[in-house]
Amino acid sequence: MAERSIVVVGAGIVGASLAYHLSGQGRPVTLIDSGLPGSGVTRASFAWIGRPATSDRPSAPLRYLAVDEYRRLEAELPALAIRWTGSLVWDGFDDSPGPLTGDARALEPNLIDPPAEAAHHPDDAALDPVAAAEVMVAAARERGAKVLVGTTVTALEQHAGRVTGVRTTAATIPADTVVLAAGTDSVALCAGVGVELPVEPSPAVLVRLRAKPGVVRAIVATPALEARQLDDGTVLAPTVYSGEADQAALHATAQRVRDRFAAFFTGAGDAEVISVEVGWRPMPVDDEPIIGAPAGTEGLYVAVMHSGITLAAAAGRLAAAEILSGRPAPELEGCRPTRFH
Repeated sequence: MAERSIVVVGAGIVGASLAYHLSGQGRPVTLIDSGLPGSGVTRASFAWIGRPATSDRPSAPLRYLAVDEYRRLEAELPALAIRWTGSLVWDGFDDSPGPLTGDARALEPNLIDPPAEAAHHPDDAALDPVAAAEVMVAAARERGAKVLVGTTVTALEQHAGRVTGVRTTAATIPADTVVLAAGTDSVALCAGVGVELPVEPSPAVLVRLRAKPGVVRAIVATPALEARQLDDGTVLAPTVYSGEADQAALHATAQRVRDRFAAFFTGAGDAEVISVEVGWRPMPVDDEPIIGAPAGTEGLYVAVMHSGITLAAAAGRLAAAEILSGRPAPELEGCRPTRFH
């Protein structure tokens, strides 16, 4: 690999976005993943794209960009096929409610017991996260990136305090910059070079239901139920789950979600469970993204976050720009790994 090369570890939606935005800019880029694009926690994501009306979180400048960055990305890559349905939120689900509507039934006519008032976010959207990762990886490859799937990165190479590449099950690949976007796997890779990444695995449970098409129009979110529906009738419904991840317990959880869905919507009584799966989200201990170079390291850059789907377009563009230029992106200042030291 040529000098000044970049290796991106992880082809989930964040790594795919990074590879896309880094490629075609005059520096060789290699994207590596142990599986196929989007086959990790990305696959188990509800994939809701939105932005807060107001926020005092350190990552607010990044989060405010989320929707606009996806509109930009869709203009560049129309195959992303983002569903701009908007969202309807009530009963305290969202602590940043935004504009309120008193006519929830007009927006969701199949609601059995519509709320008297709900927050309506007309600019919110969703997408197929696996397909989106595949689209961005394909675009990165067209721009000249090398893509290695089915290749596990086992360790980071380090010399004189600088990360100089990655060791894989197939070979050692040198790099001027290694970008870790490998979710929870980033923790062990960082530890191997003496960097503590304060990230914990958190289960993301996604239930898929079969229902007649047209039951749900937008993204619906309450403390009791989150749901959105695809054109073929498939309903996606994430849920909180803290028990043992055995199949019997997961099936019982999925049935409870199905029953809630049937209780919320007219025409949903015959909904059936298609599948339930668990993905392990990389959850920083302070719930804020970790983006940038860890303290005391050279040649290493991390991009690990919850809300990875929501932030992927914005984080990918901004992180790629600062990796390529060496100029810090001000929107990422609240996300730096140096805050833990």
